[in-house]
Amino acid sequence: PARNAPLTAEERQAFRDNYPEIRRKARQDMRNGIVQPLPDRGALDDPDAVRRDKYLARWTSGGLTFMGVYNNLTLDRHANDTAADFIRERIAEIVEDPKVARLLQPDSHPVGSKRICVDTDYYATFNRPNVELVDLRADPIACILPDGLRTANQHYKLDALVFATGFDAMTGSVAKIEIVGRGEMTLNRKWAEGPRTYLGLMSAGFPNLFVITGPGSPSVLSNMIVSIEQHVDWITDCIGYLRDNQLASIEANREAEDRWVAHVNEVAQGTLYPQANSWYMGANIPGKPQIFMPYIGGVGVYRQICDDVAAKGYEGFVLGAPEQPKQAAASS
Repeated sequence: PARNAPLTAEERQAFRDNYPEIRRKARQDMRNGIVQPLPDRGALDDPDAVRRDKYLARWTSGGLTFMGVYNNLTLDRHANDTAADFIRERIAEIVEDPKVARLLQPDSHPVGSKRICVDTDYYATFNRPNVELVDLRADPIACILPDGLRTANQHYKLDALVFATGFDAMTGSVAKIEIVGRGEMTLNRKWAEGPRTYLGLMSAGFPNLFVITGPGSPSVLSNMIVSIEQHVDWITDCIGYLRDNQLASIEANREAEDRWVAHVNEVAQGTLYPQANSWYMGANIPGKPQIFMPYIGGVGVYRQICDDVAAKGYEGFVLGAPEQPKQAAASS
């Protein structure tokens, strides 16, 4: 549950009093840039009753921190199953029709490997008499009609049809621009088999083209404000370095890019995320290569990597001096 509610005067004052430390923790200590208690154990390290109480406390407090109860919920399937079982129980308590509850309970993917449902009365909505849940995996849409739609087995009359089909995450907006790099290579052609970046900031062959929270960075797995600020600050400092050193260009080194892509993939494969057909993987776009696009190593770890690269004179990047104007040959 989201548990959206007005903050008390005491809560607002506590936030103001501790704001610098809260911001520091979000930037440096938190894996996803959201300030929460850091877990010191895995889900299977606690007895059932203790684990259940911890899940219930996070469920009751609400918000985005449920998956942070333990440190291995996105790493170990058995640990993840304990969280999934708890969530299934809560859904069964809220949704009155057992058949509908079963359709809403997560079972096709590890919990958290897709965006978790942080709701305000979402599950309770299915108890209303004018709400019907249709499992399109079992009964897919056949066609849209003037008065509604038809699935393989039934005709549904509707007053309005809302298209909520997702989006081409992380690469879609960039793909709509014809970006041309060295040798007339377009970014779309280079990324045809999946996005390739160094630190999620630049792509080899495209000098001076910075990407904000692009693929290969924590991006959508983080508090986006924290990640956007970090990228903007890093790029600003980089441009200042180029200007101070009379350099005209910066470009990702291809070997450094290859190593970073391999690292991003290696870290992702150590988690449960690739087991879901999610938009993190590009699975919602027909024909899109299914590659886990964000960097899951954590906001603090990633920030340190970027800072170290800059401190070493932008290691892994090729820096270019201004081109000198060509002199016309003197005639004899």
